[in-house]
Amino acid sequence: MKTISHCKTGLVLLSAVLLPLIASAQEKATLAVSSIKPTPSLAEATKPDKKIELNRIIESLDSQLIDRVNATRKFDVVGRSDLNEVIKEQDLGASGNVDAKTAAKAGKLTGAKYLLVATVDDFQDYVEKATFEGTGRSATKRVFRFSIIGKIYDATTGKLLESANFQTGNDAFKQIQEERNYSVKDGELSDEMMVAVSRTLAEKIANRVADVIFPAKIIAKRDNVVTINRGEGAGVAVGDTFNVFALGNEMIDPDTKESLGREEVKVGKVRISEVTPKFSKAETSEDTGITTGAILRKVQ
Repeated sequence: MKTISHCKTGLVLLSAVLLPLIASAQEKATLAVSSIKPTPSLAEATKPDKKIELNRIIESLDSQLIDRVNATRKFDVVGRSDLNEVIKEQDLGASGNVDAKTAAKAGKLTGAKYLLVATVDDFQDYVEKATFEGTGRSATKRVFRFSIIGKIYDATTGKLLESANFQTGNDAFKQIQEERNYSVKDGELSDEMMVAVSRTLAEKIANRVADVIFPAKIIAKRDNVVTINRGEGAGVAVGDTFNVFALGNEMIDPDTKESLGREEVKVGKVRISEVTPKFSKAETSEDTGITTGAILRKVQ
């Protein structure tokens, strides 16, 4: 009898430990992420000697995006193999075109609530050389440009939630190169630079997805210090400033009867003072009613 009693006690304790973890896992949203492809026109226009570089950047970005989405701690990435079949069938990987019916089909096949489709629409990487007449001098200029469009869909309804363009160019390229001391070849990214550029873009996309679906929220407040449910790798850095908004009533378009979201009323401003792996601390600079549950929008 003692053994049975001990087993029951053990099961109760195990359940007490596992149930919160299971509940936490169930609260995560499922997100299907398509494989990244260039638009047909870009693929055709890219010179043969640059196609390898473009493809290697995309391959790196493809895996980096999954990693950065996971780093937000907001999503479970699911059903990618099934999603690729849908994309192949609809030729979405090349065109980036998704309609409500296709997005909903992808969600049904993968069990995903949301769908992310990313398409590269611009890529340039070359060196310009200018010669000054009469002096015999010349100067070179590195030209680098990479652009990707990200579209977020509600996969249950097929509704487009957000479409945004993410770019990196000469300025960002130089900053990455200087900060991380990565070398480059003449008009061609080194492997290290490809990873660095891909990681930077992937982080921007992943954080945008998280902000659209799950805006940053205040989870605790003590005096003039608040705690935010965003940590390392989630687009938060010491010194960042956020406006704080209280959520009001749901707004309905009187013509279409479509929900436009909830009213947002600004109630303050905070500045990030500490970032940990799972959350961040911020100090209030304005406070006209900041409470837990309020959402934050980064000041650009």
